Amino acid sequence: MADISLRKIVKNYGGVRAIHGVDLAVNDGEFVAFVGPSGCGKSTMLRMIAGLEEISGGTLCIGGRVVNEVEPRGRDVAMVFQDYALYPHMTIRENIGFGLKMRGWKAADIAPKVEEAARILQIGDYLDRKPGQLSGGQRQRVAMGRAIVREPSVFLFDEPLSNLDAKLRVEMRTQIKRLHAMLGTTTVYVTHDQTEAMTLADRVVVLRGGHIVQEGPPMALYSHPNCRFVGEFIGSPKMNILSGILERSGGAARLRVGDALLAIGDVEAPDGAKIDVGLRPEHLIWTAEETSKIKPVVDVFEPLGSDTMAICHFAGHEICARLAPDIPLQRGEAIFLSYDPANLHYFHGENGQRIAPQHSPAA
Repeated sequence: MADISLRKIVKNYGGVRAIHGVDLAVNDGEFVAFVGPSGCGKSTMLRMIAGLEEISGGTLCIGGRVVNEVEPRGRDVAMVFQDYALYPHMTIRENIGFGLKMRGWKAADIAPKVEEAARILQIGDYLDRKPGQLSGGQRQRVAMGRAIVREPSVFLFDEPLSNLDAKLRVEMRTQIKRLHAMLGTTTVYVTHDQTEAMTLADRVVVLRGGHIVQEGPPMALYSHPNCRFVGEFIGSPKMNILSGILERSGGAARLRVGDALLAIGDVEAPDGAKIDVGLRPEHLIWTAEETSKIKPVVDVFEPLGSDTMAICHFAGHEICARLAPDIPLQRGEAIFLSYDPANLHYFHGENGQRIAPQHSPAA
């Protein structure tokens, strides 16, 4: 196992800079997920760690060793790809052991390694089949098995679950989490799905335009996003954003949103400032009283069994509320929603950076 250090890492494609001097340290045994929109640089960073992309500037270390000029095979990393990359003419047994065979291992030494990996991943019954005879989830386990037998210092995953259906993605998330708990290998995982990142990783790194926007434990990013972008990107359904003007009267702070005036906590911004207020869907509370803080009109509602998502419009904004399944909803009708101002997030209306609530050390 090994730690990973990226110091001022730069990647250029011709005259275009894709990664802008990134600094990041991944601890030995840590599971770190890179997330962000398409084109943010997360896969490029992973491929530079793997040695599949040349580094334009900066220093990359694995286990304390500078590996900028080291070939992929010399970095002691194993990569699991989105498309499995299995050999269709080989059996599962041969696919899993192929890397060891290419390194000159004897068949008698390869066999127990393959058997152990198959046991861990619960694919022992499929070792004599070909990849075409397996489901997508089973093939992804084979790809993981091929990585496991090498006993690398670092596992690299490049959107490994994006080709699977929803049910299989959930099952494979559990499998990957169990695998990391069992092996404790340093892992870097790239995904566009923030749910995967939240459920799998010890630490999440949010990228945008080749920069790290924020990094930290999943719940820290969820509870204290440092900007509007992270607030909306982390969490599903995404955070509601209401844009308005800060007004203070009689010591109380209000947000003027269209014709509505909403109670908010006081923030470190001048009266009349343009601010964005974020509120998670689960923090909107249905009430039968017309004295509620928000009175939106239902556009669509989605019953999910355990709860219902109400997609509404309010003062020119679309908002989503996660409500109990037994609440009566009708399309086109107004509902009454309340919230606790302590659950609000505040961002500058211009640059989107977080604004601290006054007298709130946690922020």
